[in-house]
Amino acid sequence: MSETVLFVDDEPVILGFAESLFAGKGLQICTCASAREALKILEKESVAVLVSDNCMPEMGGLELLSRTTRISPDTVKIMMTAYADLPTTMAAINKSEVYRFIIKPWGKKEMLRAVKEGVRRYRLLQSLKREDDHLLHSLAQTIELKDPLTKGHCDRVATYAIQLAQALNLPKEMQVEIKYGSWLHDCGKIGVPEALLNAPRGLTPEELDIVKKHPAWGLEVVRKANLSMVVQNIVMCHHERYDGKGYPAGLAGKDIPLEARIVAVADIYDALLSDRPYRPGYSQERTLEMVIEMKGSFLDPSLVDIFSQFIASGRVGVALEAA
Repeated sequence: MSETVLFVDDEPVILGFAESLFAGKGLQICTCASAREALKILEKESVAVLVSDNCMPEMGGLELLSRTTRISPDTVKIMMTAYADLPTTMAAINKSEVYRFIIKPWGKKEMLRAVKEGVRRYRLLQSLKREDDHLLHSLAQTIELKDPLTKGHCDRVATYAIQLAQALNLPKEMQVEIKYGSWLHDCGKIGVPEALLNAPRGLTPEELDIVKKHPAWGLEVVRKANLSMVVQNIVMCHHERYDGKGYPAGLAGKDIPLEARIVAVADIYDALLSDRPYRPGYSQERTLEMVIEMKGSFLDPSLVDIFSQFIASGRVGVALEAA
């Protein structure tokens, strides 16, 4: 069954344009001319994505999106507005959990992309709620499609991370959660444009700021799906650094959850081994040297010591099946 996308705007021309734009795209398109009518629809049926104008009579878009959060918390919300002013933006983020902003008049490609990513985010959330091994793994692979050079990255990170967890004699249940967290650690990248993920160059500071939002975006997804704190910690904290210079919170040392410190070692090791648009992958020998050089700065020294021992000995590749 195709997902429903609801467009709300008091301008009939906009609604007609939206219907024609998504004709034959495999989605159920529903339109209405007022926020009150939209709320009635949201109360009766499942809506994957809500695209609403901001300035409407009787009830504006901000209030509609805020009420939608209570009525249909899984609905992904996109706001159309002719005024991209900071107060409106902050109110929408803080009060209404808006996923995307689209400035009117909008272009076809921009709207198609925003709705497509919104539907993908909705599907991700629905599947996460079932916490099924096969579905979680499939979702991780779907996220990797945004960045073809990372194919298999989540699997490899899970393998390395579980091997570290086993070496620390962590409980079996926690090993399973670390596997899930490893698969989903970059799920927030679903909101990062492919052009940035695949840029064959270094990113500008502004572009880097966008990419750095992916832990918080990912946390929102796994938290709404009621996944465990272990998974949430991995998604949110895998880019924190042992010396406190990481992001998003600047945590340091043992203040970084153990599961996130484990995945950080596995993530950095595999990232250095892998080809990237801006550089080829390093050799295993050089990669291990670089990871060891990161002791105490990026990575937990004790975890690097354990990790380097089983990498050097070749005892890698069985941990994922064991968990």
